[in-house]
Amino acid sequence: MAGHTQQPSGRGNPGPPPSPSRVPGPGPGASERVALKKEIGLLSACTIIIGNIIGSGIFISPKGVLEHSGSVGLALFVWVLGGGVTALGSLCYAELGVAIPKSGGDYAYVTEIFGGLAGFLLLWSAVLIMYPTSLAVISMTFSNYVLQPVFPNCIPPAAASRMLSMACLMLLTWVNSSSVRWATCIQDVFTGGKLLALSLIIGVGLLQIFQGHFEELRPSNAFAFWMTPSVGHLALAFLQGSFAFSGWNFLNYVTEEMVDARKNLPRAIFISIPLVTFVYTFTNIAYFTAMSPQELLSSNAVAVTFGEKLLGYFSWVMPVSVALSTFGGINGYLFTSSSAGPRPSSCSWATHTRSSTTCPSSTTSATASPSWACCCCAGGGQHSTGRSR
Repeated sequence: MAGHTQQPSGRGNPGPPPSPSRVPGPGPGASERVALKKEIGLLSACTIIIGNIIGSGIFISPKGVLEHSGSVGLALFVWVLGGGVTALGSLCYAELGVAIPKSGGDYAYVTEIFGGLAGFLLLWSAVLIMYPTSLAVISMTFSNYVLQPVFPNCIPPAAASRMLSMACLMLLTWVNSSSVRWATCIQDVFTGGKLLALSLIIGVGLLQIFQGHFEELRPSNAFAFWMTPSVGHLALAFLQGSFAFSGWNFLNYVTEEMVDARKNLPRAIFISIPLVTFVYTFTNIAYFTAMSPQELLSSNAVAVTFGEKLLGYFSWVMPVSVALSTFGGINGYLFTSSSAGPRPSSCSWATHTRSSTTCPSSTTSATASPSWACCCCAGGGQHSTGRSR
């Protein structure tokens, strides 16, 4: 009978188990269409956006914005401006996600508008180059900060960093290939951990302000330029700030897996982008309550320096926070970027038929990442952590 799936009668029955992700074909003789499970609610949608935006950058290198701004006040304005531009871009993507309710993000929209060839070229450049290189850099950042307490007086060995980063990638690839629910649970937990770590920084910064330690934030000092920024400097400052906000469009990669995407996609954007902008701005304000601009510019890991100056014995919390932040970032990147591909109804090569996950594309990106991780180590990847999100 058309559209009827036979129920298994026993343990040894080879027939497929019933699943809400198997959608009957539209007519007689049509094969079942394998679809992705809709398991992403509003909370998970918010944590995907926040988790992909907040990575190691806000902990390590806000000095890029300060260096090119020339003053504390202008640097803070650049962070707010970056959040505003990100909000505008997110609203445009929300409209695209509602108008073209397909997973795949950029691939789906480019294919719909410019045709299959443009979508194909974008997809394979992303899957083989852009996504694996980003995963390699973030995973190397994770391994370096996990190993930092083990090697407190030197840079961790490259071999140890590579092995740990590959183990991290393999573990999270397996999780994302096995269950959408597991992946979203990890994302929820680690995004909460990121926000708690940043809340600690903001809380300590507010305590410093209440105690009167805010000399660098007084208008007379905040807008005291030690250099006159040119148009090029302002552009570089804005680029650094915008880079820290990258990841705002990743929710559109999993539109088909969202529950009531028409409502929850815009809602998640309205909640997440202002929250990230608030957290980024007040985290930078907290940094300036403990460090002068010169101290911040001389630090390779701003949050670690902040912890050493104000947290005392608990300064170890900052490296751990960076490691947890990057671990959650890898999971979010794998979860969303693996959906950047076609979902044809006539075949299920892009979707695992039992777990209803994007197993093949997750595996492809994760398999290419170790090669780029080795390149990171060979080309000075130990010092590249400041550029990762």
